[in-house]
Amino acid sequence: MNQDRPVWIKRDYLLCSGCRRCEVACSLSHEEQIWPEASRVRVFMFVPGIEIPHLCFQCDDPECVDACPEGALSVDKKTKAIRVDDSLCTACGVCIDACPGSVPHLHPEGNHIVICDLCGGDPECVKTCQEGRWNALTLGEENMKRQSPETPRALTQKTGNAILGEKTLREVWDQ
Repeated sequence: MNQDRPVWIKRDYLLCSGCRRCEVACSLSHEEQIWPEASRVRVFMFVPGIEIPHLCFQCDDPECVDACPEGALSVDKKTKAIRVDDSLCTACGVCIDACPGSVPHLHPEGNHIVICDLCGGDPECVKTCQEGRWNALTLGEENMKRQSPETPRALTQKTGNAILGEKTLREVWDQ
């Protein structure tokens, strides 16, 4: 079901089970094999039991696009997803540094950057998360406020505080 309107992925970190089906679905879709390292969504676990699915936040004014010295990044006119032109990308990493969420990452083969492209408007990660009934990843509605980009560590801190409490999280984190 391709969308003819902007799409974004809402995350509820408290619902993520850490199954990593989103990584599998993404890598199958983009790489035609199970290859989580090449997935456009990555699940981070800095603290046991706190899983953070991390993917592009689809910023309104994406700093990664502006920062790319080669013009390899652009915004899809329909979905508003970040597109990477592999033929122009030199894997310099400037976009990684520019992204406030540190989302773009180097493809495992090292020749280009990967960023969520929203699967043309019908994200595989969302479908598989909903099939599993976790609903940690859902399609955001146009009238909903988008989530601000944050690093996986910052998101772990917030989610950990909500699950464990600040004191317990600090004790676990410091080990």
